[in-house]
Amino acid sequence: MYVSSVNARSPLRSVRTRFVARPSLADRGRRSERRAAAAPRFSLTACRRRHSRAQQQEPKLRPSDKKKGKKKQGVSLEKMEEYHSGDEVAFNPDEASNCVKECIESIIGGVDYSQNKVNQWTASIVELSLTQLVKQGKPFKFIVNCAVMQKSGAGLHTASSCYWDTATDGSCTVRWENRTMYCVVSVFAVAVTL
Repeated sequence: MYVSSVNARSPLRSVRTRFVARPSLADRGRRSERRAAAAPRFSLTACRRRHSRAQQQEPKLRPSDKKKGKKKQGVSLEKMEEYHSGDEVAFNPDEASNCVKECIESIIGGVDYSQNKVNQWTASIVELSLTQLVKQGKPFKFIVNCAVMQKSGAGLHTASSCYWDTATDGSCTVRWENRTMYCVVSVFAVAVTL
């Protein structure tokens, strides 16, 4: 079957023709039969019953999972109980700063600046700092950012802005230096509320 369309906007009134394939009546019948055979048959009341049952039932854990403290949806059961204690825990920037300083010292404390190793250093500082902050066991999501710069007399300016709950969330920035480089690590902590 051919379909013609006229472009009314064009001053030349161009006409485009394209071929549109339509299935024969026999093909249409076969397709509808296949669809009907493949479609599951559910009554509306059966669907409503399943839905209400699913809402009423909570995910069940085996007794062995509860004893072992297995994770369910990414958070262990022990941690969930700690988070539901009702007390809002405020971020302590002094603890975080001390933790990050120790991590920096352990990785680049006694070395000179080397351009080949900067990527490895920054990745190690970020990973170790994040690991140590998470080990404190406080209900926060952490973001750790690290910049290492050679001492050459050039300036380095950084800024950050956050929109969050100042009662629970917080940040800290650690500036560390030795005779050949600067290291600036920023930590952002956002409280997890369940």
